[in-house]
Amino acid sequence: MTAQTAPEARPAGRRRRRNRPNYLAGLGSLVWLFLVGLPLYVMLAATLQSRADYTANGPLAFPKHFTFHNYSADFSNGFGRYFLNTVLVTAAVVAIVLLLVPPLSYAIVRSRGKLTTGVFRLFLLGLAIPAQAVIVPMFYVISKAGLYDNLIGVILPTAAFSLPVCALILTGVMRDITPDLYEAMAVDGAAPWRVFFQLVVPLSKGGLSTIVVFSALQAWNGFLFPLVLTQSESTKVITLGLYNFQTEHAVDIPGLLAAVVLSMLPILIVYLFARRALVQGLMGVGGK
Repeated sequence: MTAQTAPEARPAGRRRRRNRPNYLAGLGSLVWLFLVGLPLYVMLAATLQSRADYTANGPLAFPKHFTFHNYSADFSNGFGRYFLNTVLVTAAVVAIVLLLVPPLSYAIVRSRGKLTTGVFRLFLLGLAIPAQAVIVPMFYVISKAGLYDNLIGVILPTAAFSLPVCALILTGVMRDITPDLYEAMAVDGAAPWRVFFQLVVPLSKGGLSTIVVFSALQAWNGFLFPLVLTQSESTKVITLGLYNFQTEHAVDIPGLLAAVVLSMLPILIVYLFARRALVQGLMGVGGK
């Protein structure tokens, strides 16, 4: 009897220990929520009240009279043009990455030649070169090419510095595709381009989503290249536009924070739709 009840008691005890509340983890979660939520609350609350109310009540006060004047004023001050320029730069960078990285990663995974390996190592070398180290020669090249103060002059270097990380991520994802699938396609007589489009691309959706989000973030949040390679108001992007709002409205904090919220929304929406594929791609399991 004792020998039968002892094994039953142990699992019950383990279940009780498993169901015991973890107060330390809960406390840590509350601290993290406070540290993250307080700045977001201050930012959103400031954008929904007038400059006079914000100055009188302080940053922690809840808005008494809601207003969307700060958002409309931002577009009146040129934010719409900055937003459109940033969308164009981001879309072009993502298009270049999607056009170049998948075929390159596929060639690296499937080819064992020295040329392909050398190209991949050259791409990985780009991970060790910061943009700040090459900004002066980059400015010289862009100027000589006649692309200074042109959005194309921002798009090309931004895409170039996104390629190494994107190639590394997508190559790791494509390596997860089992060789049996390639052999099955080869037995069916499939050409390399058919293997690429019908097998590799569908099984690499997680990695593709990852490089799309990564390259979009690089382009959307880029500051150095737009700062050095553009000059006129017609070619400024959001990051430079926020800088201008800070100098022009040094005391108008609600207007500045409204511009920050508007600049965050597109990338936040992209992340919400692609977050699962992004996590899988960064973990290297997007191809499974």
